[in-house]
Amino acid sequence: MNKVLRLCALTLAMALTALGASAASSGDVNSDGEVNIADVNAVIGIILNQGSASAGDVNGDGEVNIADVNELIDMILRGAAPVPYDGPVVGGDISMLTKYEAHQRMATRYGINYAHYYDANGQVISDVISWVKQQGWNAARVRLFVNPANASTADKGQGVIQNLDSVIVLGRRIKQAGLQFMLDFHYSDSWADPVKQYTPADWATLDDEALTSRVYEYTRDCLKALKAAGATPDYIQTGNEISYGMLWGPVGTPAANLKKCYMGDEANWDRFANLLKAAGRACREECPGAKIILHTERIAKTNILLNFYNQMKSKQVDYDIIGLSYYPYFHGNLSTLTAALNSVSNSYQDKDIMIVETGYSYKYKVGDLDFSSTWPLTYEGQRRFAVDLINTLKPYARVKGLFWWFPEANEYGLGGNNWSALHVNDQWYNAGLWDHATGRATPALYELESFVNRR
Repeated sequence: MNKVLRLCALTLAMALTALGASAASSGDVNSDGEVNIADVNAVIGIILNQGSASAGDVNGDGEVNIADVNELIDMILRGAAPVPYDGPVVGGDISMLTKYEAHQRMATRYGINYAHYYDANGQVISDVISWVKQQGWNAARVRLFVNPANASTADKGQGVIQNLDSVIVLGRRIKQAGLQFMLDFHYSDSWADPVKQYTPADWATLDDEALTSRVYEYTRDCLKALKAAGATPDYIQTGNEISYGMLWGPVGTPAANLKKCYMGDEANWDRFANLLKAAGRACREECPGAKIILHTERIAKTNILLNFYNQMKSKQVDYDIIGLSYYPYFHGNLSTLTAALNSVSNSYQDKDIMIVETGYSYKYKVGDLDFSSTWPLTYEGQRRFAVDLINTLKPYARVKGLFWWFPEANEYGLGGNNWSALHVNDQWYNAGLWDHATGRATPALYELESFVNRR
């Protein structure tokens, strides 16, 4: 056996060294940031010395043997996945960008010289993704619905359009531009949030066991397709704002029969955990370099927030990052956010944290709470919010991400007179980072890069 192993290493050395590969979290045995012949030799050394180092267990079967050598060789030949960037990352959820771009092209064909993205000085931005990278963004997020064709007309008009084909197109552009890609699974045909977590129509008749299998298969198949298209996610949300569970039941299910999860009530938590485990298993198998995010938004109710992650721990749900939504106009002032961050960072010191959704308006009130006396509803007020938010996050070393929600909202030139049909979003969102009235980037957009350079 020893001679065979040594011969394998010597025979393959030149070819594998030439091919090489980027680092993979499971294949970088010697922790030098790469996966290559040195890692093969490291595993062989462990075997020859009858060692049991966990780093050598490349295939995760609990043993270190020739199977791990073969797995490493396969990694090198096919090109191993890169070790995920460990942050910090900053950017936005740009899920509607391709729809805006399509409507802009339509307007241009009809001779309308609007419907463009401009920088703060009025210069046309030819490629939004490349341009925001120049402004210091290094990540972007995109949501994915199971079958948005089943969504209501109202929901489609407000942004429920992202199917797998469209996410592949946008995800590939994000990766090609050199940004990190966060994929946000909505396990629903429409918006999934704390008050809406409805089971997709095509899954409506499945019992819990079959539904769990379907979640695994769907997640696996989506990730396979994204990988094949050059759009491998770096971060994966297995559910969107799932504070009270997900896949409660199909639309129309009586409220009493919805399978929600509540603090103080053990009903449905095991079921929910099984769904998350199935999704997570697909993520680990297909995208071993990606980090899994569990996304909640109970910022203002830290008892519910902690209960959620306590349940995840007790049910042994596998994940890497605590993902939070924070909108001052829904959740409260920055002291509310600080209290929530203190709670989760103290209780879960093995987890990183990301603010995966945030925003504040530059014009007109958004949401329930009014903070216009703190941050006026102006360019400067929005910019000041961004600065204050980033300053609030600075002391937390494990807060590794900040994403603005719907920054690309830009109806400039798309809503007037006979062109009302060119609206991209039926209800304008005035907390984006481009002004609907001018198409120009707001000052807050330029502030976000300071999150990456904050330390």
